[in-house]
Amino acid sequence: MTFEKAIKTAIEYEIKVRDTYLNSLDKIKDETGQRVFRVLGEEEQGHVDYLECKLAEWKESGTISSSDLKTIVPSREKIEKGIARLDNHLSDNKYETELEMLKKALIMEQETSDFYRRMVDEMETDGDFFKPFLEIEDGHTAIVQAEIDYLTRTGTFFDFQEFGLEY
Repeated sequence: MTFEKAIKTAIEYEIKVRDTYLNSLDKIKDETGQRVFRVLGEEEQGHVDYLECKLAEWKESGTISSSDLKTIVPSREKIEKGIARLDNHLSDNKYETELEMLKKALIMEQETSDFYRRMVDEMETDGDFFKPFLEIEDGHTAIVQAEIDYLTRTGTFFDFQEFGLEY
């Protein structure tokens, strides 16, 4: 895949995941859930804007200048603390719709992360451009997975078993 095609494909992935978040907003009743989806959707739009800018730069000059890709994704530690604070807020409510939307978002985030991982692995030095996206999308995946784990109370958190019946 050419670098230009990789950027165009990345834009397509970012648009799909952005739309997954933003199109779910009216279905989510919980304010916290709406806020999470809105923020993640806005961040994905920022990725689209960034990629479109870099694509235009690439088409014009054949090079891309170095600039930081910003993220709102907190550290894993902050995510864990935030989920812990949700305990009282979520304990008495049913969140089937939110869970369905989270599962859709998780699939989109995983597909997007997988794409960036392939680009990093396959594109040699051009793959370096996609590393920050991979880190950010992996962070989004962690956020969504943590929320699913919390809502389903499966005994896992970030895909790790928290407890078991055996020692």
